[in-house]
Amino acid sequence: MDDRKRRTGKLGREPVFFVGLLAALALGGLAVTRLSVPDGPLVVVYTALDEEFSGPIFARFTAQTGIRVLAKFDTESTKSVGLTQALLAERARPRCDVFWNNEIVNTLRLDRAGLLGEYASPAAADFPTQFRDEANHWFGFAARARVFLVNTELVEAQSRPKSITDLCDPQWKDRVGIAKPLAGTTASHAACLFAVWGQERAEQFFRRLKAIVRIMGGNKQVAQAVGRGELAWGLTDTDDALVEIEMGSPVVIVYPDQGADDLGTLFIPNTVAIIRGAPHRESAEKLVDFLLSAEVEEALAAGPSGQIPLRPGVKKSDRVESPATVRAMDVDFSQAAEAWNAAAHSLRSIFTSAE
Repeated sequence: MDDRKRRTGKLGREPVFFVGLLAALALGGLAVTRLSVPDGPLVVVYTALDEEFSGPIFARFTAQTGIRVLAKFDTESTKSVGLTQALLAERARPRCDVFWNNEIVNTLRLDRAGLLGEYASPAAADFPTQFRDEANHWFGFAARARVFLVNTELVEAQSRPKSITDLCDPQWKDRVGIAKPLAGTTASHAACLFAVWGQERAEQFFRRLKAIVRIMGGNKQVAQAVGRGELAWGLTDTDDALVEIEMGSPVVIVYPDQGADDLGTLFIPNTVAIIRGAPHRESAEKLVDFLLSAEVEEALAAGPSGQIPLRPGVKKSDRVESPATVRAMDVDFSQAAEAWNAAAHSLRSIFTSAE
C-alpha cells in the first residue's frame, strides 16, 4: 500500500503487537514510557528530545486528541544516532510512526535512505522554506543554539571564550569539555563544520581539540560539570545551559563566533517526520500537525528548555537569543548530511585512538 494513504491499524491486534514491541525495546536497552496495553488509538514515537521536555508535550497531545503516545527515548550518549540505527534496522517492518529528532542531520540521513514518508502537513505552511522539505518528508521547528556555558567563578569576563577555535587553546587544557562528537547535536555540529570548512581543516581542528578538551557523555553532562565547577567552560546546547542557570549555578551563556568574519552561532532545529510504512498513519499525521503548531512552539519556548521558535509570530523566551538577535552560522544542512559518513569515519578514528 502506498505510504501516503492513511493507515489506522487494527485494534484487535494491538495488544500482541505492543507486548512484543515493549519486549523488543527493553531488550535493546532503550528507554520506553510505561503504558498499559492500549485500548484505543495510539501513536509510536521515537524521540531524541529529553523526556523531561517532550513528555509534557505528549501528555498535552493525548489530552486533546485521546490518542495515546508510546514513546521510545534513547540514551544521552547515543541519542539521535542510536535511534537512527534502530529505524534503519526496522526498515523492513517499521514499528515507529513518528520520529521526533532533536537535531536535523540524522533526519536527513534517514531521508536519503528512503525511510521517511510523505505528508503535506497544513501546519507547516507558515514555516520558513529552509525548515521544510520540498518533498514533505520532514519539517523543522523549535531550534536550539550551540553555545558555551561558562563558570563565572572560574573565568573572568574578559577571559571568556569567543570562538569554537578557543576549544583548541592550550590554556584551557583539561578545563573545558564537549560531548563526544559522534551523536546528537554535537555530531550535527561536527558535520556542519566538515561541510563548511572541508574535511582537511575540520580533521585538523578536531585533532587539536582532542588534545585539550575533556570528552563527556553528553551535552547535559558538559553543562552539569561547568555548573559544579569541574570545568571552567564547555560547549553545549541552550536547553542544557538553561537548566544550570535555573538551578542557580554560577554560569553564563556565551554565543560563539559573533565577529564579522566568524562562522556565527549554529542553530539546530528539532525535526519531525513520519516513517514510511507507519503502522498508525492517521494518528501519526495528527501528532505531526500538533508538534508543528504555534501552541507547541510556544510551550517549548516558555518551558525549561527555552527552545527557539521558527514559526513567524511566535515569541521566543527572553532567556535565549535567536538568529534575529545574534549572528547565525550559515550552513546547508543537506550538505552536512552528505558530509556525515566521511565525518563520522574521521571522528571515530580521532576519538577512539589510543593517542
